[in-house]
Amino acid sequence: MEASKSINKSSFLYPCGRYYGQTKPENIVFNANLQEFTHKVSIITSLETSGKLSPLEAYNQIQSLWEQLKRSKTELGIGKEVLQ
Repeated sequence: MEASKSINKSSFLYPCGRYYGQTKPENIVFNANLQEFTHKVSIITSLETSGKLSPLEAYNQIQSLWEQLKRSKTELGIGKEVLQ
């Protein structure tokens, strides 16, 4: 019973939306990275709004997450489609 509670809590705290794009491994991985990025940005903005983080600290953390997401996009080759 305890395991099902943690699964429900986990899916509540870290929801993952369905992927509707072209089903390629790199697209699915990038989509997961993008969802993680948005989740973390949401937490950071909530902490900043409540006064737990300074605006500068929130900005720096979001900037760092953005750089990680850009690096992920580059490493996965997203957006480098060959036009024929």
